[in-house]
Amino acid sequence: MIVSVLLVAAGFVALIFGANWLVDGASALARKYKVSDLVIGLTIVAFGTSAPELVVNIIASVNGYADIVLGNVIGSNNFNLFIILGLSGLILPISVKSSTAWKEIPISLVVSILLLLLLNDFIFSGTTYLGRTDGLLMLVLFCVFLYYVFTQLKSDPQTTEAAHQKSGKMIWGLIVVGMTGLILGGQLVVVNSVKVASLLGVSEKIIGLTIVAAGTSLPELVTSIVAASKKNSDMVIGNVIGSNIFNMLLILAIASLIKPIGYNPKFNPDLYILIGGTLFLLSSMLTGQKKKLDRWEAAVLFGFFIIYTFFLVVKEV
Repeated sequence: MIVSVLLVAAGFVALIFGANWLVDGASALARKYKVSDLVIGLTIVAFGTSAPELVVNIIASVNGYADIVLGNVIGSNNFNLFIILGLSGLILPISVKSSTAWKEIPISLVVSILLLLLLNDFIFSGTTYLGRTDGLLMLVLFCVFLYYVFTQLKSDPQTTEAAHQKSGKMIWGLIVVGMTGLILGGQLVVVNSVKVASLLGVSEKIIGLTIVAAGTSLPELVTSIVAASKKNSDMVIGNVIGSNIFNMLLILAIASLIKPIGYNPKFNPDLYILIGGTLFLLSSMLTGQKKKLDRWEAAVLFGFFIIYTFFLVVKEV
């Protein structure tokens, strides 16, 4: 068991470094086209920091670990929303553009509600699972989201500061090495997390919602805290909201296309929390004149998640 725990830790290290290298390489490519921080956060950084979830879920889906797949995505999204935004907001009150408050956050809310409906078969009839039809629908919606971001790219004149230009070989080297680290790390995390769960008698659902979700969200955590310390609110909110949309529309879609995902209705309360947290974030941004997540609101997010996780684990034990 000690060996499995150490291998899980090694997998998380590989995921963190892999994501960092991938983000560095992808961001260097994006800055050549002078893309705004918000768009980079919603796309390049969001994809790079969501890559661990993608790799872990592909491996889990192939091996038939449905609860790991769902627990990873739902748990990661809750971790992003409550812990990452909470900590980042405590470092720096997060103010956003009007478009973010009115468009990107509501998109994340609508997608969360759609996922709840799809998983509980309120849209397509059949047994309770996320099938290939659901996956195709989400993939189409993901393409629509990317098109929306592309239109923002045209209309947003803001550009990032010029960064030190990396050579083409260095950029692609970072991307390739980063992806390699993600694949190896994902394999280590999935296989050994399941071993630890079986040895401890803990369900895959709890492992997915806690250990795997927190581990695969570490790249988002590091990226957002660094961005907050540099007073880059657009990167923080773009990373979190973009990652959550990527997780639901792209990562779950790919996993369901590989193999239909059986759904455990016990995940419903966790989805309700995700929807409620997104509503809280939206109301925080729309109240007042500054469109800002204040420190006390960030503290509410962070504190709620700690209490929620405590009761989640206690109920399992």
